[in-house]
Amino acid sequence: MPGLLPAGTPGVPVTLVSAADWAALEAGLEPPQRAFAAATGFAPKAGRLALLPDAEGGLGRVLFGLGDPQAPAYDRLLAGKLPGLLPPGTYRLEGAPAPHEAALAWLMGAYAFRRYRSGGTETPRLVAPDAVDADAVGRIAAAVARGRDLVNTPANDLGPAEIEAAVRALAARHGAQVSVTLGEDLARDFPLVHAVGAGSPRAPRLIDLTWGPETAPRVTLVGKGVAFDTGGLDIKPSAAMLLMKKDMGGAAAAIAAADMVMGAGLPVRLRLIVPAVENAVSGEAFRPGDVLRSRAGLTVEIGNTDAEGRLILADALALADAEEPDLLIDFATLTGAARVALGPDLPALFTEDDALAEAIAAAGRAAIDPVWRLPLHPPYASLLDSKVADLNNVSGGPFAGAITAALFLRRFAPRTRAHAHLDLYGWNPSTKPGRPEGGEVQTARLVYALLKGRYGGL
Repeated sequence: MPGLLPAGTPGVPVTLVSAADWAALEAGLEPPQRAFAAATGFAPKAGRLALLPDAEGGLGRVLFGLGDPQAPAYDRLLAGKLPGLLPPGTYRLEGAPAPHEAALAWLMGAYAFRRYRSGGTETPRLVAPDAVDADAVGRIAAAVARGRDLVNTPANDLGPAEIEAAVRALAARHGAQVSVTLGEDLARDFPLVHAVGAGSPRAPRLIDLTWGPETAPRVTLVGKGVAFDTGGLDIKPSAAMLLMKKDMGGAAAAIAAADMVMGAGLPVRLRLIVPAVENAVSGEAFRPGDVLRSRAGLTVEIGNTDAEGRLILADALALADAEEPDLLIDFATLTGAARVALGPDLPALFTEDDALAEAIAAAGRAAIDPVWRLPLHPPYASLLDSKVADLNNVSGGPFAGAITAALFLRRFAPRTRAHAHLDLYGWNPSTKPGRPEGGEVQTARLVYALLKGRYGGL
């Protein structure tokens, strides 16, 4: 996607004006522009736009209302509305309260998924505001766009092999190494990943990327890569299946975060692990009541084949936990219970580490990529008890589904205390500033902000 144009490039000024500043700014307008703004009823309410003519009748200036930037509900990505409101052309921002945020919001708001649409649409271009690192903003926006593309691509064109190709392309961009486990090796070393993917003709796999000096702090990102989820033999109703191309949204978020980390050259030893499968229905599909052995040695009774994401993550987390990284974060579109509790815009955070929870929440606020912590309530672990295996993959009742899923995952990474589980939706149900309707790499920018703050970098 296009990035920011170099600072100093000529462009039509877009003045971001708050309610408090409007009187003074209005008085300073050229009389014809002031009259035009009044005639069109412009007021500096959040998201309001006025296109003001120049002396020759062309576009001379744009006014964009911010409302009250100090209001609790103020959207810091509000400038992300502008690419969808302005005619094609080149623009520069004036008066942005936070120029970095405004520039990033613009680029994220300019995103459109056009892979399957004929013809192109020219979009407005933005000149980099003064004192904004255009390269850094562009890297973040490009990583977000690539991640969104993955989520938006339908499953007929994005299966486990294509997820692997996306990770290999990421590695090629940044000089990372990739290993992939398939077939008999997968069945032996990652039996839960193999079992979940066995029902599909598209072979499951475990993708493992490494980057950075071996002596640097070890950061491991794990992303749930279910390319499509029918629910397996516990098949979903059709309405629940419509968006299941996004069930690899955790993998997309982890890939996007890794893209940002490597692009910025953060001084870490990064590991990205993606178990990639399709949960399909066939004679080879795993069944309710099956008992499967995991990589960690624990046996799991299958209470529901539609709770497959935690199974593939269990094997991936066991692999990650073996080297006891300094920080382990997993990303997954895991439970409807988290969405019922927090809605689509607010991923759930689970961790036993209070300091890590505070740092993640602070990074989310700084990056405008928020989460909300839910408890890892130990007594609920008994809800996962099985009469025939070490544990069941679902709880025995309708309550606390997001918590019991997180407790299930925690059993497979017991050595790593600094472990955070992010249960996200991976989708914008409607368009908001900087967040077009469709696939979203929720928490990717948060994790990048967390790691940049902790370890430094470009």
